[in-house]
Amino acid sequence: MSQAVTSPAKNPAGLEGVIAAPSEICFIDGLEGRLVYRGYEIADLVENATFEETAFLLWKGRLPVRPELAQLKAQISVNADLPPHTMAVLKALPPSTEPMDALRTAASSLSSTDPDLQSNDPAANLRKAIRLTAQFPIIVAAFHRLRRGHKPIHPDPHASIAGNFLHMLNGFRPHETLVRVLDAALVLHAEHGFNASTFAARITAATLADMHAAVIAAIGALKGPLHGGANQEVMQLLLECGDAPTAAKRVRELLDAGQKIPGFGHRVYKTFDPRAAFLRKMSRHLGEVAGNTKWYEMSEQLIPIVKEMKNKDPNVDFFSASAYYVMGIPIDLYTPIFAIARIAGWTAHIMEQHANNRIIRPQDDYRGPFGLKVVPIHQR
Repeated sequence: MSQAVTSPAKNPAGLEGVIAAPSEICFIDGLEGRLVYRGYEIADLVENATFEETAFLLWKGRLPVRPELAQLKAQISVNADLPPHTMAVLKALPPSTEPMDALRTAASSLSSTDPDLQSNDPAANLRKAIRLTAQFPIIVAAFHRLRRGHKPIHPDPHASIAGNFLHMLNGFRPHETLVRVLDAALVLHAEHGFNASTFAARITAATLADMHAAVIAAIGALKGPLHGGANQEVMQLLLECGDAPTAAKRVRELLDAGQKIPGFGHRVYKTFDPRAAFLRKMSRHLGEVAGNTKWYEMSEQLIPIVKEMKNKDPNVDFFSASAYYVMGIPIDLYTPIFAIARIAGWTAHIMEQHANNRIIRPQDDYRGPFGLKVVPIHQR
């Protein structure tokens, strides 16, 4: 006879509220709406630090002084190119390939010629982190141009990661306002504790797999629409509706039908996502500069509806959708841009895992039967 096994209450679905490991990288207070990188409030960082400074902070535990920042930028510039075989991989992919799949495939190919592949020592890991951070924007921009029938553009050794990405993507020098907004967005997306993709990276790193393997695991997790793709869904919803009254009607219908609205709610935050607050400002500012506040205004009109009907606030994906759209960024590149930012956080966590490693091996809560006996196949 089978034996039922009940699940103890201490095993919540999705590991919600479970502390998996100590970390010095990120602190999140979901009730107060706080996000802290290495002791610095996100509001302070996004206003006063660049993405390059933020990456240094995540890797080193402190902000760089001027010579250190100059050295990091030089290292990024030196590594801001793709080996010939990786470019060949991108050229071989069908134009219909999803950009996240192109990023995953190209990132995997980078490992074959990385001089530090076999070493997980701190210095080797840092060099790999810098290389990957430099190469991710190149991959995304190069694939986008290739699928459009254009030649990839070489990065400018004097430009920032944000400025270079926009230049390599579009083929012209971006306005400084766009560079500043994208740089701020990269800072906001750079790190977020033990989210799904970061946890996937740490689980892989805990086996003592190399950094590239752990990053590929993270990319795979980020591709899922419950993690990295919500801002694409937000923009698709806005475009399908076309105007504020239609969007409001559609959102009410979806909520009445028990469906979720992309860009609202968060597993950790029980209030307004602090990252969304800054992206809200950016979306409005970009709309005003471009003379097109339509998408920002549509977004604003949906907030009180969802708040009233489901008591949910916007998350980081909600306003990033309209901000990126006004910047002219293709919708299917929204999640790859997330990866361009999060590579800084992923690699910081991989280094932290390798530095004090214990393989991550939780137990499952078995709910199956007991006591079954094998019946020979000729008697089944």
